[in-house]
Amino acid sequence: MTDNTRFPWGHHRRFNSYTEHIRSTFGARIQKVVVDAGFTCPNRDGTKAFGGCSYCNNNAFNPSYCNPVEPLHDQIARGVKFHHVRYRRATRYLVYFQPYSNTYAPLPRLKELYEEALRYPEVAGLVIGTRPDCIDDEKLDYLRQLSEKYFIQVEYGVESCYDKTLHRINRQHDFALSESVIMKTHALGISTGAHFIFGLPGESPDDMLACASTISRLPLDSVKFHQLQVVKGTKMEQEFNDSNEAGSTGPKQHPDFHQFTLEEYIDFIIRFTERLNPAIVIERFAGEVPPKFMTAGIGWDLIRYDAVLRLIENEMERRNTWQGKYYT
Repeated sequence: MTDNTRFPWGHHRRFNSYTEHIRSTFGARIQKVVVDAGFTCPNRDGTKAFGGCSYCNNNAFNPSYCNPVEPLHDQIARGVKFHHVRYRRATRYLVYFQPYSNTYAPLPRLKELYEEALRYPEVAGLVIGTRPDCIDDEKLDYLRQLSEKYFIQVEYGVESCYDKTLHRINRQHDFALSESVIMKTHALGISTGAHFIFGLPGESPDDMLACASTISRLPLDSVKFHQLQVVKGTKMEQEFNDSNEAGSTGPKQHPDFHQFTLEEYIDFIIRFTERLNPAIVIERFAGEVPPKFMTAGIGWDLIRYDAVLRLIENEMERRNTWQGKYYT
């Protein structure tokens, strides 16, 4: 099953690939350049809570060229240089405001930052990572205006479909707010993405699988999926270590955390993808954290994402399955 016409998204891969989607949108390879504009979050600065989400250590996914003490223009220039060496086919770039909540500031400050990024000659647009409770109608209307000239994507950290989980990990918002904001963003014609984590404490694999139908009903353009990685320096690391059950031959285990083996995760994510709306573009199936940040890895956390992706696609080929095969 390799003919492009066999899949509704117009290419041979067995899922609606973000890489292929962006290539078809721009007609060329586009690379993201991460910048750190010095934002924080309302559950870090005391507006809602302190300490942030229990799983979060932003240093674990900030690239080396990304430093909030440097001017934004310099970060972009450094990132473009880095990717020009690594991905020589990339000719244009999306500036990715990634660390923390990148709409959590007054609108004049956001305009200053976003428009500075868009003035860089090789920048085609912005990807803005944020929380559902850090956006409002005024900011969305401004982003709508920008989207008439540039590629603008808002990526919401949703993480779970279950309020009990969101409460436990200190998100300080419920799933209903995520639904509302996603619908509002999409209705304005702004590209809308969301991020979800599989393996959060208290959720079984069946709980996670059931979210496929919930996510499929949302008007999302794209999604990112990550397996839970217990990262050093987080509250979740302390929670995991405080009451783990050490096996005689295996790694530490916690009775309330479902830690996927690589084989289990490949099976799970394929079954999830089979139930997912085929119109939703998948940007990632799994996460990748530098080894120095891993505290409770079970081995496959250290495998590079490209290798995990190949295993997933090979298994989809072997099973003769694809995204949305069982979507209704």
